[in-house]
Amino acid sequence: MMSWASAAFSRARDIYRTDGAFTLLKTSFDYIRRHIFVYNSYYLYVMPLGELNEAEFLPQIGDLTCKIISSNQEADELAASFSFDIRRRFVDAKKKLDNGAIAFCIFVGKEFASIGWVSLTQESQNTLDALPLKVEYSAGEAYVGAAETIPKYRNNRLLKYGSLKRRQFLTEKGIRVMRAAVAESTIASHRVSARLGGKIYAKAHHIKILWWNYWKENPQ
Repeated sequence: MMSWASAAFSRARDIYRTDGAFTLLKTSFDYIRRHIFVYNSYYLYVMPLGELNEAEFLPQIGDLTCKIISSNQEADELAASFSFDIRRRFVDAKKKLDNGAIAFCIFVGKEFASIGWVSLTQESQNTLDALPLKVEYSAGEAYVGAAETIPKYRNNRLLKYGSLKRRQFLTEKGIRVMRAAVAESTIASHRVSARLGGKIYAKAHHIKILWWNYWKENPQ
């Protein structure tokens, strides 16, 4: 298993190769900044699970595969079959998987295109984005977040497609409600949340300075 430093170097190299120097610099800066100072506003969504018109969520690109990864062993198997190691692309993926988070990886052919995460426990939620919104896991709720599509494949409705796959997975698990925190500025995620039947129940403000955290929710 790779060390953190090795994983960080591999991620930087992969981003440079696929997205260019500017994206690498921006990603590196954002990663460092998030560990020192964060100020963000979020809309909190609740999304009851039910029937959907799946045609509305079909992507604008073909040859897609969705791989669901719930352990480091499955990450090893993915690396062997698709030559893509999620832990190289995402430095904290090993920790997420160790703590029970589930990754939904979308591939175009065998090229990685998009990812989204699901949490079924408080422990795994803490590793996704460390936002302390309340999720009633014992009452059949789940948390979804940390979605990302690489620049090459943006504007192909992959966020919608990945959201559909996560929703289908959770429905089969008997989950009745999804919750999500969507940054105020991420318009595409708001549109998808609305398509999923999501309702905003609060607006939250998050401030983090080193190890100090402040979180406040204002009901909407």
